Amino acid sequence: MEKISKIGIIGAGTMGSGIAQVAATGDCKVKLFDTNESALEKAKNALANILNRLIEKGKIDTAEKSRIEGNISYVNSLKELADSQLVIEAIIENLEIKQKVFQELESYVSEDCIIATNTSSLSVASIASSLQKPERCIGIHFFNPAPLMQLVEVVPAIQTSGAVLETASKTIKNWGKTVAIAKDTPGFIVNRVARPFYGEALRIYEEGIASFSEIDTAMKDMGGFRMGPFELMDFIGNDVNYTVTETVFEAFYYDPRYKPSFTQKRYSEAGWLGRKSGKGYYNYDQNGNREEIETVSSSAVETSLSKVIFNRILVMLINEAADALFWNIASAEDIDNAMTKGVNYPKGLLAWADEKGIDWCVQQMDNLYETYREDRYRCSPLLRKMSVESKTFF
Repeated sequence: MEKISKIGIIGAGTMGSGIAQVAATGDCKVKLFDTNESALEKAKNALANILNRLIEKGKIDTAEKSRIEGNISYVNSLKELADSQLVIEAIIENLEIKQKVFQELESYVSEDCIIATNTSSLSVASIASSLQKPERCIGIHFFNPAPLMQLVEVVPAIQTSGAVLETASKTIKNWGKTVAIAKDTPGFIVNRVARPFYGEALRIYEEGIASFSEIDTAMKDMGGFRMGPFELMDFIGNDVNYTVTETVFEAFYYDPRYKPSFTQKRYSEAGWLGRKSGKGYYNYDQNGNREEIETVSSSAVETSLSKVIFNRILVMLINEAADALFWNIASAEDIDNAMTKGVNYPKGLLAWADEKGIDWCVQQMDNLYETYREDRYRCSPLLRKMSVESKTFF
């Protein structure tokens, strides 16, 4: 395929606007489509404000701002995307709606146009099945905010052609992003592997082992994470995070490893969503600044307790990453890149496993299983095999 230079974006929300900015910065001509005129106007103004802030920080100049803005046009008819070489959809996570939009879009674009979805949780194969040429469909999953987050998961459906995968990957790399190629399975890489960061933290709290603050402090002080699990869930929104967990749980045929938490469900039902609602696991003022429910300084948390908390959550994350590799979801390099560049983990989980020792990982998982006798704590076959063979990931 020829070099991609004409891009269509469907949806002028935060994600669609962010992707448009990325493509325009990468010197592509972009058409941002939305049926809502006010959404288009809002996206245009938001981009101007973002670029002005970049000028103030000395990261770009006025000429660069004009170039980026000049590369984006705002349209309210899907037909306007007819000359696009690549169209990326960034609308509501609803399979029927996405399929309907793709069917209409396909009637306007050329036969060579790649049609991509930014879905984070739906089957790319199901979306592709709505097209006359499903081989042109692929998942291109950006992380929010798209201009700042380095990682993009590229997800070929079983129908996707090799040429489309190659062209899509090359295009995203040309935009300065790191590509991680993932199998079309629930959660892809990041939303699958990251589940224990939230789920095991909630489990530890529900068992009465530690408070929200103690768990967050342990993960930051012992592990070097920028945010603790409860801080991050408040940032994401308990409604959003719970829905993703529930979706992954159902998609994996109710595998107990992905079982949602009643605590998070109740917080979501109560409207305690986190920063956006002013209350979550912590309280927040009108400016979104946190007011501690309980004040816990680093020195107040027992080192031994912090270590137990950190080790338990870390080994569950490592086990999930190892299982993703075992099932060929992605390469070891892409899995570690996904976690460091997609959710800002301090280290790649598989590299972390090598550092802690594969035998240590297996022993930690076996200890958890012996304690609880739940399938949730089954050790990945790959970790056990590597331990026997004295192998490492890297």
